[in-house]
Amino acid sequence: AGAGLREKIEESLRDVAALADDQVLRRLADLILAVQRTNFYQEDAAGKPLSFISLKIASRELADLPEPKPFREIFMSSPKVEGIHLRFGPVARGGLRWSDRAADYRTEVLGLVKAQQVKNAVIVPVGSKGGFYPKQLPDRSDRNAWFEGGRDAYKEFITSLLGLTDNLVDGAVTHPADTVVWDGEDPYLVVAADKGTATFSDTANAISLEKGHWLGDAFASGGSAGYDHKKMGITARGGWEAVKRHFREMGTDIQAEPFTVIGVGDMSGDVFGNGMLLSPEIRLVAAFNHMHIFVDPAPGDPKKNLAERQRMFDLPQSTWADYNTKLISRGGGVFDRSAKSIRLSAEIKALTGLAKDAVTPDELIHALLKTSADLLWFGGIGTYVKAGSETNADAGDRANDAIRVNARDLHVKVIGEGANLGLTQAARIEFALAGGHINTDAIDNSAGVDSSDHEVNIKILAAEAIRLGTLKAVDRDPLLASMTDEVAAHVLRHNYDQTAALTLAETMAQNDHEALERLMVQLEERGVLNRALEGLPDTGEMKVRSEHAHWMTRPELAVLLAWSKITLFDDLVASDLPDDPYFASVLKGYFPHPIDEFGEAMANHRLKREIIATVVANRSLDMGGPIPLLRLKEVTGADNARAVHGLEAARAVLDFDDFRKQVDGLDNAIGADVQTELRLEAAAALHEASVWFIQSMPHATLTEMVERTHAPLSAFIAALPSIHSPFAAARIERAARALAKRGAPEELARWASAMSHFSQGLMVIEVAERTGADVAEAGGCFYQIGDALRLDRMRASAREGLAKAGFWDRVAGRRLVSEMVRLQAKATEEALGQGGAEAWLATHADRRKDLLATLAALSKEKGWSFAKFALSADAVRQFMAE
Repeated sequence: AGAGLREKIEESLRDVAALADDQVLRRLADLILAVQRTNFYQEDAAGKPLSFISLKIASRELADLPEPKPFREIFMSSPKVEGIHLRFGPVARGGLRWSDRAADYRTEVLGLVKAQQVKNAVIVPVGSKGGFYPKQLPDRSDRNAWFEGGRDAYKEFITSLLGLTDNLVDGAVTHPADTVVWDGEDPYLVVAADKGTATFSDTANAISLEKGHWLGDAFASGGSAGYDHKKMGITARGGWEAVKRHFREMGTDIQAEPFTVIGVGDMSGDVFGNGMLLSPEIRLVAAFNHMHIFVDPAPGDPKKNLAERQRMFDLPQSTWADYNTKLISRGGGVFDRSAKSIRLSAEIKALTGLAKDAVTPDELIHALLKTSADLLWFGGIGTYVKAGSETNADAGDRANDAIRVNARDLHVKVIGEGANLGLTQAARIEFALAGGHINTDAIDNSAGVDSSDHEVNIKILAAEAIRLGTLKAVDRDPLLASMTDEVAAHVLRHNYDQTAALTLAETMAQNDHEALERLMVQLEERGVLNRALEGLPDTGEMKVRSEHAHWMTRPELAVLLAWSKITLFDDLVASDLPDDPYFASVLKGYFPHPIDEFGEAMANHRLKREIIATVVANRSLDMGGPIPLLRLKEVTGADNARAVHGLEAARAVLDFDDFRKQVDGLDNAIGADVQTELRLEAAAALHEASVWFIQSMPHATLTEMVERTHAPLSAFIAALPSIHSPFAAARIERAARALAKRGAPEELARWASAMSHFSQGLMVIEVAERTGADVAEAGGCFYQIGDALRLDRMRASAREGLAKAGFWDRVAGRRLVSEMVRLQAKATEEALGQGGAEAWLATHADRRKDLLATLAALSKEKGWSFAKFALSADAVRQFMAE
């Protein structure tokens, strides 16, 4: 029908003479044809037309919309309210905002959803965001009437969204009655609180329940029967994981050592208030919100100050004016932002570098933002830092133009973004390039949205358990409450892992800058990444940065990590990988332990495939950031799903989770750089083992892969100290001693140092299976041949020599290394059939001398180039062929 209409429209447009008229009519036609649903024909309970009209639009069909273009958007309008809801996939979630921008609320919402997309990389749904603008509010002087007017507008907005959303009835999708529907099934709609709607979740859930929406009170997270973010302190706690990592990597334990803080917010706020209670060592030097400025130039007794902050946090609607000024150090105080001017003490002058005796409140805040401190903690709304290359208009926050500073003028070591948009992305990059420690707001404050997603998915499961009769409805809320701490632990684990992944990515970026350029090109080709929109360097700038050793920063890597997770999730959902029975344990592990008894409800969970894909995508990329998966695909030619298939098998057989737990348990006990080195060793071992699984067992299920190789590989690893060559033994011993000298436990140091041999063990297992030999016997033969032919030395030299080579040399070099190992395995198989390594070597004695002479000649000159390694490999290849 759409195609026929388009043809008729095109025919009619031939009669339009003016270009401008033609353009307007074409765009209007495009818009109408992009509409997927409308409520125009729906009626209320009295049979009368509804008071609002809503349209569901396939936004990507409209050429002139600004980027990024949503998957779908719903626009609604009535005499009372207008609103927009943008979402970037069929399964999406995000907050609804009470907007005060009559003319451009869609622009406001689009800017917010851009960040939400990235933040949602850690959870099941993709990003969405909504905003509504009430048009008939009473005068604001009557605060209660004004607030209730906003709530009424919100109700109509929510009703309009649900009115175009499918429902699930007895497991079957049903369209809304009296609705024009051009698209397919679309039942998932989940919302959350945002600016102005913090207390509206129960209102939204009441409408959902009234209309019989299948999600019930899971429709709007954070209601009275949900997880209270402020009580949990979850957003601040998640951000604090990021802050702790920054300091830990600088050699400071902020839970045990004093540090100074400048903050944005007040103690009544969720993120700022909870954040300033998370360490007994906080020395809060200054903070401000929209009402007051708090300055304590030389904070005194930290225990008393912490107790006072706790008192204020517990005090309903407290402000900085409630702070006990007797605890503030000499020269400090609490100042009103509405004051005409503020007289400065000698202590504040010394703290800020201001010379004047009196300044305006904005001047004082501007100076405080540039004051030296260890941590700048964002816990309030506003954009306070831009890049030197940006204008205030670029920051998009006119209210704070007078106090905003440039990132290059900051004098803090670490920035924690508990709140959104505290800095522009360009400012983050500028701060990081200058040596500052920072992630992004999407990384630091993802715990809130993560907690909400757990809530929604638990409620969906609980509803199914109630339907099945395995859970009583009255027991649901107590069950949810009993799992609060475990949900929080799951969420904080994500914050820990994701920031660790950024550290690994940052380290790898220095050694493989080109890989990140290739990754960005791939994401651009998929149509998901817009470098200009994300503030990422283009190809030319990447080359310049490489020349000046200005590697990609954590804020930039955070964006690439997020988009890598998003695309990996999409590919996993589109594949059959989530259907592998092996991942039943992944689904079970996503939920808190009390959910275990509801196995049938869990198996019936509508989003079980998406949950599995989310968990697997996150852990695949948290093991090393985006570069290892890119390399794995480049080496094997596998797509995302096949690469993860191999990676999951490697993860299991190498006991990666146990290794990771031991490394993570060493926080603040050994240097963070040593932990990073241990993690990099594991990432390299996982890569090699994954390559083997992808190439050697391409059609096996994960269960088959693991069951066939786990026990034999464990036997190989146990035998390794007694079977490897003297050369390998010496290298492992040197590496283990070096790690132990830097604080790593001896056993863990040896484990990490031997990991590079584990993938060879997989080839040995294959040989043992074909020959009937014991794994230890086959391994001994393998290493004896490698030592006699100097293959282990050649591979080690090649790896070290090619580490800094160009991309294609490294790719070709890795393939040659893999080929050499396969040839060694083939020789091992022949040797086991001829009585062992010594007998086999004896039959090849003359040619062995020639090979060793060739290798010796090639190794006379120091340094290994790709050309030398290729010639060496060719010599080995000829030796094995004869």
